[in-house]
Amino acid sequence: MAASFVSKCSRGDCSLLRGLGTNVSNLLSTATQMTWSNFLSQHRRTFIQMRTVLKVVDNSGAKKVMCIQPLKGKKGARLGDTIIASVKEAAPNGKVKKGAVVRGVVVRAAMQRGRCDGSEVKFDDNAVVIIDKQGQPVGSRVFGPVPHELRKKKHVKILALAEHIA
Repeated sequence: MAASFVSKCSRGDCSLLRGLGTNVSNLLSTATQMTWSNFLSQHRRTFIQMRTVLKVVDNSGAKKVMCIQPLKGKKGARLGDTIIASVKEAAPNGKVKKGAVVRGVVVRAAMQRGRCDGSEVKFDDNAVVIIDKQGQPVGSRVFGPVPHELRKKKHVKILALAEHIA
């Protein structure tokens, strides 16, 4: 409704505002820019999809991975979902080497997720913990906060290794 009003008035179809001159057109263009910036800020965060670079938050040796394929969902992966990734940066003496194709569990996502109590959780970065084919973590420590939603997804071992549960 407001967008159609703004577009009609910017074309000069608004007879009520015609006498006010350029001040109204400046006001309307400012309002259009403000709504556009609000739209961009709300829709900036997306699913973890193909070619998304994620930070590795365990001591497996990998530093950064790039998502090859999310294993569930059409749009992409969210908190607690499993992905297949390629290691882009790795420590020289780690268990995981650069170029290896690994599985990982998303433990932090920049996209917000609603909780049962009505609150929402979102993080500043996208982070993953590398797991083996049986679903057990490769590393022995998990750094940073981990959401308790992983318990529903049957990743209890990651929660046990985490230093802080959010």
